[in-house]
Amino acid sequence: MIDLILLAVAFAIILAGAELFTNGVEWAGHRLDLSEGAVGSVLAAVGTALPETAVPAVAILLGGGAAASTEIGVGAILGAPFMLATLALGVVGLTVIALQATRSTAERLEIDPEPIRRDITVFAVAYSLAIGAAFVPVDVGWVRPAVAIGLVVIYALYVRAHLREERTEGGHPNPLRLHRLDRAYRRLDPHLPRSRVIALQVAVGLAGIVGGAIIFVQAVQDGARLLGVAPLILALVISPIATELPEAANGFLWVRREKDTLALGNITGAMVFQACVPTVLGLLLVPAAWAFTFETAVPFASVGLAFASLLAIFWPLFRGRVLTGRRLLVGSGFYAIFLVLVALDVAGLV
Repeated sequence: MIDLILLAVAFAIILAGAELFTNGVEWAGHRLDLSEGAVGSVLAAVGTALPETAVPAVAILLGGGAAASTEIGVGAILGAPFMLATLALGVVGLTVIALQATRSTAERLEIDPEPIRRDITVFAVAYSLAIGAAFVPVDVGWVRPAVAIGLVVIYALYVRAHLREERTEGGHPNPLRLHRLDRAYRRLDPHLPRSRVIALQVAVGLAGIVGGAIIFVQAVQDGARLLGVAPLILALVISPIATELPEAANGFLWVRREKDTLALGNITGAMVFQACVPTVLGLLLVPAAWAFTFETAVPFASVGLAFASLLAIFWPLFRGRVLTGRRLLVGSGFYAIFLVLVALDVAGLV
């Protein structure tokens, strides 16, 4: 019962934090004269990627080399992009369908296709490099460090490309939530908040997202231990679902406001971040565990399913067609396939 209460409290904290964060990061992008692609794929993506990045970082850095900690760390690294490519996109699609009666574009997503296509392309290249290193024998010691350096360079170039995008004119975002607390300055300018207040709101929102996610993950982990769930299930299924809540919450809020580029960019940008940054921990700190073997076949199967989900969802976008909420739901089917694989693995049938 306590775990259920904690889950509810954590979810409420995440939603409140996401509301402050999305509103604040829009204003940050507005003040910095950034495009929606840069705001969603870089600013929002990095912020909301912190909870799922913290899981493998803590497991690997503080696990003392224990097998269970290493398994959780590698599983979380592989699980995050998979969850984003399936469930997180599915939540956005479900939100679009549920709100289509109130949206001016109904079920169609109104997005700037260029930054989304860039995100998917960079993710495919970076993640292919990271996963390709897992098929190289550990004895070839230079490969994994070289790939890790390459991933950092790729992400730096990716961020630079987004920051160079021109911002389209779109007026002011919704009023900054904390602007009303800055009474003296609000009397001088009721519409344009100060940068320090914007930064404060982003920090408060991010703290709520990260803090709520930590509480959520801890409650889920405690419940999993009570139920006797194996570390593999915890790493690949339970923890990623909990830590992807910030992206899902942001996606819901932005779709409701018909800011579809921000909603999708938050997810695809987080995927690029996950492919380029947390994987470096696996490549450099636990190189022996970052290897494709019979024991790691199921975790690495999530990679193939993630790529299949992205291809099925975004192929129309690369062909110049529109995306719909129904198309984003396709990823849920690939998630169901993965759950079957995990169940078979736990049962010793694969």
